[in-house]
Amino acid sequence: MNNKKSRVKPTDINELKEKLVTLNRVTKVTKGGRTFSFAALVVVGDGAGVIGYGLGKSRDVSEAIGKATEVAKKNLIKVPILKGTIPHEQLGKYGGGRILIKPASEGTGVIAGGAMRAVLETAGYHNVLAKAQGSSNPHNVIKATLDALMKLRDPYQVAQERGIDLEKLYHG
Repeated sequence: MNNKKSRVKPTDINELKEKLVTLNRVTKVTKGGRTFSFAALVVVGDGAGVIGYGLGKSRDVSEAIGKATEVAKKNLIKVPILKGTIPHEQLGKYGGGRILIKPASEGTGVIAGGAMRAVLETAGYHNVLAKAQGSSNPHNVIKATLDALMKLRDPYQVAQERGIDLEKLYHG
């Protein structure tokens, strides 16, 4: 997530929705018995093209979720939305996780599984087709989805570079 041009400062955003993707209980066995801790993976977004994710660990569930939310608010990026969907088809990869996202027509909804659905809905997409291939680990799926979203080109910028209007870009 080293895409500098799409970074967003948390102070620029007013209302962020958070969604818990996974909560993992981790057990450490010591000579004194078992010690439980929790790892929370949270996605935050404003529903208008700003998205971020974070991982928080603690011995208490609510504290782990709180830490994850704070980390997510520090890692916000801006992604393009065109009429409730993505501007073009895109592949994303991270580790063993590979994902494919495609634009969908109005009324389709978000067709995606688990962690990917949380990212796309929180970002503000309403009509997207998506498929996760390879790893189903939520960490890898979220990072692959964000990789694909960061690779998307802004349709307004593409139209401006080509010297044509947006309608001609998609219907010409």
